[in-house]
Amino acid sequence: MYVSVFTRRWRFDTGIPQLGGYPYLLDDEEELPSLEASLEEIGEYQRRLWANRARALLLVIHGPDTSGKDSLIRTLATYADPMGFHAWSFSRPQGAATYHDFLWRVTPLLPGFGEMVAFNRSHHEAVMAERVWPVYPPETYNWRSRYRSIRNFERHLVEEGTTIVKIWLNLPEEEHRRRLLTRLDKPRKRWKFEQSDIDGWVKRNQYQAYAEEALAQTHTAEAPWFIVPGDQKPQARAIVAAIVAEQLRHLAPDYPKEDHVVLDEYRQLLAKNRIK
Repeated sequence: MYVSVFTRRWRFDTGIPQLGGYPYLLDDEEELPSLEASLEEIGEYQRRLWANRARALLLVIHGPDTSGKDSLIRTLATYADPMGFHAWSFSRPQGAATYHDFLWRVTPLLPGFGEMVAFNRSHHEAVMAERVWPVYPPETYNWRSRYRSIRNFERHLVEEGTTIVKIWLNLPEEEHRRRLLTRLDKPRKRWKFEQSDIDGWVKRNQYQAYAEEALAQTHTAEAPWFIVPGDQKPQARAIVAAIVAEQLRHLAPDYPKEDHVVLDEYRQLLAKNRIK
């Protein structure tokens, strides 16, 4: 994975395991790349990725409830070509997913070569949320094994041609509380409010502690985590869009080379049919 000076700034630091050690807000927004420019680049280079069909990009987005995961993905898709861009959301495992290993439900939704896929939550919930809200009897879990499985799984994907960008939207407690209350005040937001939101708020500190451990255990050189300030959504969107645009530029810097023989034959065919 190519990591510029700008992107490296947001990279998870194993020496700072607590999320409180990372910024929630930027004081100076002038240093941020233009969101609109990054979105236009995402649109252009995602099309080049699709045209080349040689590499893939998986974007994993995590954060507490109300951290802006949905709106971030909608923003990133502004100029994306739906032929090569897909987004999937993961909640608590149910039905058939509970009778398989925890990676089973993720595998069919991974990006194929040429595709960019965004995960709203992901297989990492299996070592974050499931520690707070277990699907199976707590004594049956082997967390160390799950961490190892995730590292191996992601290393395999990278070695086979998929670049993985993992984002944690870092939200302070007060802003989290304010956004939950906003859902109550706005009719267009109320439908999002569920019992799990209340439980999530009550167990916020517990969830964050497990998330911090999971980030440290699954942060690798091949598939690093990036901790993005989440207090202001426009800032978070600008940072993530710049990171994604940077990766796409390196995955597909240009369109495939044209076949001049085929193009000449096509021109001759058009000329014979008097098509100019």
